[in-house]
Amino acid sequence: MEKISQERLEEALELLWILNEEKKGGMKLFKGCSDDDGIESVIDELETKGLITIKGEEVQFTQEGRTIARGIIRRHRLAERLFADVFEMKEESIHEDACRMEHILSEELTDSVCTFLGHPPTCPHGKPIPRGECCRKYSTSIEPLVVRLIDFEVGEKGRITYIVPTEPSRINRLNSIGIYAGSELKLLRKWPSVVLQVDETTVAVDPEIAKEIFIKRLS
Repeated sequence: MEKISQERLEEALELLWILNEEKKGGMKLFKGCSDDDGIESVIDELETKGLITIKGEEVQFTQEGRTIARGIIRRHRLAERLFADVFEMKEESIHEDACRMEHILSEELTDSVCTFLGHPPTCPHGKPIPRGECCRKYSTSIEPLVVRLIDFEVGEKGRITYIVPTEPSRINRLNSIGIYAGSELKLLRKWPSVVLQVDETTVAVDPEIAKEIFIKRLS
């Protein structure tokens, strides 16, 4: 009988998570989206191990299966964030290398990476990163590489990594004044409004908006 590796099982759980996230379900789609030639055997093994349940065409996680899948997704998307923000790797390399990292990162190291990156809410592709215990505690034992603009110190320079607006319309308004992912800035003042130098232009934003802009410090 074929021995199915833990990595293949994890890849299948990761796919099921993504399909659920995209509100796409069903056994036919699950099998069709997999690039594992032995996906049927993998599915049988997942069911035997109590990681999924199957009722007709419906495939669902068990509690244990969901926990494992959540961890895989968290490691993968944090790895993508690390490769994009810290190593500034090319887009075509990020996903492939993150696929390798998701199977080997320990929980402790994953939380350290998350804290170092400033607990990012999304991966570089805008998909949500599941929260970890470190996010709930918001540990400061490691100085974050990426911080909110509101937490920047006056005089510091940085590059915008991502923006997480509570109102989607804010993105266009910020873009119109030169504030977008990748732009460099210098913080000039924090109160009563947050004043920035972007290129040769000085702009001001509300402190609440500054909480939604995440910055990578520049040396």
